[in-house]
Amino acid sequence: MSGTPLLGELRRLIAVEGPITIERYMALCLGHPVHGYYRTRDPLGAAGDFTTGPEISQIFGELLGLWTAEVWHGLGRPAPVRFIELGPGRGTLMADALRALKAAAPDCLAAADLHLVETSPTLRAAQKRALANAAPTWHDAIDTLPDGPAILIANEFFDALPVRQYQRTERGWCERRVGLNGDALAFGLSPDPTPEIAAEAAPGAILTLPAVALDLTRQLAGRLAREGGALAAIDYGDLYGGTADTLQAVARHRFADPLEAPGETDLTAQVDFAGLARAAAGAGAVVHGPVTQADFLLALGLAQRAERLAARANPVQGAAVKAGADRLIDRSTRGMGHLFKVMGLAGPGQPNLPGF
Repeated sequence: MSGTPLLGELRRLIAVEGPITIERYMALCLGHPVHGYYRTRDPLGAAGDFTTGPEISQIFGELLGLWTAEVWHGLGRPAPVRFIELGPGRGTLMADALRALKAAAPDCLAAADLHLVETSPTLRAAQKRALANAAPTWHDAIDTLPDGPAILIANEFFDALPVRQYQRTERGWCERRVGLNGDALAFGLSPDPTPEIAAEAAPGAILTLPAVALDLTRQLAGRLAREGGALAAIDYGDLYGGTADTLQAVARHRFADPLEAPGETDLTAQVDFAGLARAAAGAGAVVHGPVTQADFLLALGLAQRAERLAARANPVQGAAVKAGADRLIDRSTRGMGHLFKVMGLAGPGQPNLPGF
């Protein structure tokens, strides 16, 4: 196992406190104040570990900007309206969205009060460069966001929130933990089952519980129910939930061992859209979708936008525009258009959200 800086701290922590939950392990790997993955690097792009929709094509952010304008008109054109992105990456999506608003809906842009929820110092610096003329306000968490009608975008945000995992045994559902096997990290199980979990499954099945994401969804849904607005959550995940080990690590655009090189690889878990939808509805929001990313972007006009951009470009640029758009809506088994889903949340009594 690579001797990463975080590994030594994890060894000492486990030696003193015993095995830790998957949720705590993910939180430390991703958000440790000194050695956390998102604290120490820009993970995006060809030189990083993974690529997101906004980095593939400008059309992605542009369409979400136009989506924002249409939602704003449906809300009755409130001014100000909080325009919020959760986990804004390099700021690419927001820069493209604001450019689209400037061209097509300047009245919406004038009403927008921009807020970004970001904990990574490295990514905040990139966002400042990308949005130098936009004057956003940064937040470490949603708790400090100002009140008022809000339109929120969360692209590949929920998948990086820590999850808990439980494995079915003859004793019941025992929580999965990370402990030590010699000097190496190893998965294990709590000695006692968790009686609150009563799902039926075969021995060995793994249940992933996104407790952090569920709590955050309830908070956001409650806000939308009280004050109006909408949320578009775009992420890779399952429409129906179920039992599966969806914890994964990625490094240099390839899958890796989640216990290998802690703090140096991206850890995510497939989003349980069915669970988030139930949490949102229980908190008073209206749920739209989920639909596939392909269906959502095509409904917003991706094909037409790609055709116009390609027509104005030289042949090489036009081919790149088409290739990027095709990648976003690829419906093959491993394609983004199929794997990624989009769920909308809105306050009660609001018009239907575009794209669903």
